[in-house]
Amino acid sequence: MNVDLSSFLLAGDCCRRLNDDGLTPQEAEATAALFKALADPTRVRIVNVLARNTEPVCVCELTPAIGLSQPTVSHHLKKLVAAGLLKRESRGVWAYYTVDREAIARAAGILDLEGAST
Repeated sequence: MNVDLSSFLLAGDCCRRLNDDGLTPQEAEATAALFKALADPTRVRIVNVLARNTEPVCVCELTPAIGLSQPTVSHHLKKLVAAGLLKRESRGVWAYYTVDREAIARAAGILDLEGAST
């Protein structure tokens, strides 16, 4: 059987060098942790509520807004803080939360397709 290989391109002819300005393995790990934390609808709602508030929000305010028990809301908040999406501030016995806008901007930057060729 005779096969004409002239129509196939050599690897050097078809492959192009990709943009080297991508994420480092460490940056990819950190970014994956952000997205993993947001892979839960309750956590997305919590981030959304906090992002719409200019002042820190107490966990006691979040509990009725989210409609879950305080221990469940606290569990989700802990995951979001650990992922670096939220900042936590203690005021006496209460904890207040804000969105880490820099972390959100970094996560959004991963999906920013502006300037990408279509």
